[in-house]
Amino acid sequence: MKFEGSVSLLQQKMAGSSAGVARRLAVMSALNLQVGNAVLDVGCGAGHLIEDIGLAVGASGKAFGLDPSETQLEAAKVRCDVLRNVEFLCGMANNIGLANESCDAIASIQTLDYIDDVDAALAEVARLLKPKSNFVNVSVLWDNFKFYGADDKLNNIIHEAFKSHCHHQMLPMELPGRLAKHGISNIRTESLAFVMTQRHENSPATYAEMVLANFAISQGVEEEKVQQWRFQLEQAEKEGRFGFTSFPVLTMGNKF
Repeated sequence: MKFEGSVSLLQQKMAGSSAGVARRLAVMSALNLQVGNAVLDVGCGAGHLIEDIGLAVGASGKAFGLDPSETQLEAAKVRCDVLRNVEFLCGMANNIGLANESCDAIASIQTLDYIDDVDAALAEVARLLKPKSNFVNVSVLWDNFKFYGADDKLNNIIHEAFKSHCHHQMLPMELPGRLAKHGISNIRTESLAFVMTQRHENSPATYAEMVLANFAISQGVEEEKVQQWRFQLEQAEKEGRFGFTSFPVLTMGNKF
C-alpha cells in the first residue's frame, strides 16, 4: 500500500486526528530528546512528527525525515518550511544515506508494518544509532483494527480485503525478538489502543472508513457492497451502536 494521491491525503488527515496527536505525544515522551540531538524519523509521511522533533532538538540539532513517497515529502516540506534544522531523504528504510552511529534517536510510526523485510530495516536502524541511544516504534495489531455496527458477513468481507494492505498483521508481537537480534536491549511496550464511537472530522474512524472502503474496491469487492457497508455504519452511529477500535503498540529500546 503506497501513500500517494488520495491515500496520502487520508493518511495526513488520520495523522492530524485526535488519535494521531496522542500517538505523537507518546513517541516524543519515549524519545526523551535533548537540544542538539540528531534524530531520524523513518517513514516521516507528511511531517507531523518530524516537525515536533525539529522543534525539540533546536537549531543546534538535526531532524532527518525519510520516506519513499514524493507526495508525502512535499507535504512534509511545506509543514516544516520554517525549520532550518530539518532535512528530508527520499528512499527506503533498508538503505539510508546517513553515516554509521550518526543518530541520537530513531523513531518510526506505522512504517515497519509495510516493509516486507523488516530485519533489513532494523539492521539499518542499528547501524545508524549511537550506543545507548533510543529507538521508538509504533505498529498496529491489525487484527484489532475493526469497525462495529454493520452486518457481520458484510463487515468481514471488508476487513478480510483490508488484510492485504500491509506485510505484517501483528508485528508488535514479533518486534521485541527481532530487535534483540539487532542489538537493541531494554525493550518495553506500551498500549496506545483506543475506541471511537463517533465519525466526525477529528475522529480517525472517519478516515479509516474511507481507507478501508477504497482499498476494498481496489481488491475487487463490489462497490455496491462497499457503499452498503458504509451506509450500515452510518445507521449504526445514528442508533448509538457504532464502534471503531484500533490497537497501536509503542515499542521502545536502547542500542547496546
